Amino acid sequence: MILSALSFTPTIEKDGNGQILYNVGGMSQQMNLFEDEAIKLEPLAARLRPKDLDDFVGQRHLLGEGKVLRKLIEGDQVGSMVFWGPPGVGKTTLASIIARRTKSRFIDFSAVTSGIKEIKAVMESAEQARALGERTILFVDEIHRFNKAQQDAFLPYVEKGSIILIGATTENPSFEVNAALLSRCKVFVLKALEKEDILALLHRALKDPEGFGDIPVEISEDALSMIAVFSNGDARKALSTLEMAVLNASANDQGQPAVTMTDIEEITSKKSLLYDKGGDQKYDIISALHKSMRNSDPDAAVYWLARMLEVGEDPLYIARRLIRFSAEDVGLADTHALPLATSAFEACHHIGVPECNVILAETVIYLSLAPKSNAAYVAYEEAASDASKQLAEPVPLQIRNAPTRLMKDLGYGEGYQYAHDFDDKLTAMVCLPDNLKDRRYYRPGQEGFEAKYSARLEQILTWKKAHRKK
Repeated sequence: MILSALSFTPTIEKDGNGQILYNVGGMSQQMNLFEDEAIKLEPLAARLRPKDLDDFVGQRHLLGEGKVLRKLIEGDQVGSMVFWGPPGVGKTTLASIIARRTKSRFIDFSAVTSGIKEIKAVMESAEQARALGERTILFVDEIHRFNKAQQDAFLPYVEKGSIILIGATTENPSFEVNAALLSRCKVFVLKALEKEDILALLHRALKDPEGFGDIPVEISEDALSMIAVFSNGDARKALSTLEMAVLNASANDQGQPAVTMTDIEEITSKKSLLYDKGGDQKYDIISALHKSMRNSDPDAAVYWLARMLEVGEDPLYIARRLIRFSAEDVGLADTHALPLATSAFEACHHIGVPECNVILAETVIYLSLAPKSNAAYVAYEEAASDASKQLAEPVPLQIRNAPTRLMKDLGYGEGYQYAHDFDDKLTAMVCLPDNLKDRRYYRPGQEGFEAKYSARLEQILTWKKAHRKK
């Protein structure tokens, strides 16, 4: 008798009168606390699955008042679509809500257990229903698991309108769903739930009779926060963790389950280094990583990287920061840094955790040991300051485009010198506005490749200075 998605088996006992008792963490609760025993033996996440949009948590960018997906569902005007997002964010739940609200036949179809034979059977059924004027909505979970031939089997029926296809996937549909099929579907991107969303679900689980509402549970806000952080935006994971914690908790003096931080650490195999991914610690640790790399300290950098990854930080967030670091702090001193960081982002996107951890470690070590230059960063910041203060500064006539006769008559393009027409591939033409013509933004250092660029720039500036005097 499985009570949770984490396969905890409770103890079932009987009292002297034959009444079934339900043992939770060393204490017994009568099974008649539950309105429906069979339902109560479902995992907590299944029992608390929202049945309508008003109960749905998260995805406000799609399901908030007046948002497009909410209007489509409420108006029963859903078309073929793909829900793309990480696990536990509500893809299947949205499909079940559509099933309740739609005036169509609704078929739940799994890509894990179905093949071409099953697809054809469902399609024939949908075609017969269409002939009778009935619409069929087909929900395909894990649609990326279908191969090309299986996906192609859907295409003619989507085109004819025999079915409205709703696919769910954790993978990028651009790579995993056939282009022809994808072009006929609207892709809705579902995001990992925010910490506040997860906390709302956990509080609901503790109060709702479908959850632990009939069993007073002692658990601190810090413990709930720890579960929320550990879940990494996955509602199912959060509820399963809470369920396991409650079912394994010791009883307090009042005979109620008392969940401690130690209980959660044991269940999640995570220590209290868990940090608030939306709070100050997140930014303190990413700052520590950034500054360790800037200080060319690969050991410290790898440590701070591990601190984030081991508590469930999104590897793509870290990868994005590494891309920024490669341009801001390494820059042109090592022109391989930016492509490497960008490749690391793509690799993390495709293979996910934990496999991508070593990719990030390799990138962090490379960036730590790379020569450093912030010349490009400083150049942009100074240029941005001038641009914002002098927004109306006119473009010099000689470098304006002159596509019409009128513009040519007004002097647009007059005096333009095409560098390729000159032996040195250089001209003395001024490209900055008059009041900024001698301004220098890019001042390369002497580290790595930038020493070569520095020498080249000095040659160019010397050449232009000499030729402007002529």
